[in-house]
Amino acid sequence: MADSHPLPELAIPMGDPAGIGPEVILKALSSPLLKDVAHVCVIGERSLFEAAYEHLQEQVDADQTLADPNDLDFLEVGLELSSIPWGQPSATTGAASFQCLSMAITGALEGRFGGIVTGPIAKSAWKAAGHHYPGQTEYLAERSQTSEFGMFFVGCSPYTGWQLRALLATTHIPLSEVPHRLSPELLTMKVGLLKKTLQREFGIESPRVAIAGLNPHSGEQGQLGREEIDWLIPWIREMRSQHPDLTLSDPIPPDTLWVGPGQAWYGPREKTAQPTTYDAYLALYHDQGLIPVKLMAFDRAVNTTIGLPFIRTSPDHGTAFDIAGKGIADPTSMIAAIQLAANLVRQRSG
Repeated sequence: MADSHPLPELAIPMGDPAGIGPEVILKALSSPLLKDVAHVCVIGERSLFEAAYEHLQEQVDADQTLADPNDLDFLEVGLELSSIPWGQPSATTGAASFQCLSMAITGALEGRFGGIVTGPIAKSAWKAAGHHYPGQTEYLAERSQTSEFGMFFVGCSPYTGWQLRALLATTHIPLSEVPHRLSPELLTMKVGLLKKTLQREFGIESPRVAIAGLNPHSGEQGQLGREEIDWLIPWIREMRSQHPDLTLSDPIPPDTLWVGPGQAWYGPREKTAQPTTYDAYLALYHDQGLIPVKLMAFDRAVNTTIGLPFIRTSPDHGTAFDIAGKGIADPTSMIAAIQLAANLVRQRSG
């Protein structure tokens, strides 16, 4: 009898071949946690993974395993990469990681893949290769002709099982530009994406969302900044009237916003105390959201781009050139990224 629920089809572009991408991919795909989770196609050169496999076998601890490249499915881009030195990004490695991502996007747009799990890239290597994008997210959006998208981070606590979800209103821009980029129109778009994602892909019919303030103490009634009074609070009130199935907090001071999530992640100090939590958190700029996310869930958080016509996740770490080739890279976040992508593909496909 044919399986009525076939495994999700996922592409994993390898990321920068001089970084830890090949290592965490080989380690993740050997994990029993991914057994029967998805059918995975690695986008990259088999010869590079074969060389990495031979090298890493002598480096990894006895309790770690690596997937044999001969047992994996590859979609190759046609580059000679087996001799790429570890930890040395270049125009060559930037071009390779860009081509792998481009091939994965083409496959997703053609319907071959339901989701993409991106390996980490080096933006400097992309620029050296002539590809001037702030990151993979922006290229994914351009190729899929997506104008409304967001960086959404998801992590499941190993201590309590609580799931952290955080969306960034602004991403890779200088801090000085944040107040000028933020607007009611931008936040309306982000909250609309967030609501749709929580309902469609996480099954939360009436989401509760915490909104961060921009200024210390959320402006202290205008004494420490007027953005909250001038437009953020009026915008929240308007959103509440437009979305009765969505609960939005008043602006929460950024220094206390993450107390509840921290308690929920690690467990409250007192057994009787129940931390105040929300289904998702909207941070207004990059570090406001990612410092606490990485503090709690550095090896477990997953970056997913919402708003795309296909699922995209990635591990929440970089290329780690300083440890590339040493066999000590942690695959936990890559495993989580593959698991989340598979779950979201299933949820989206119904």
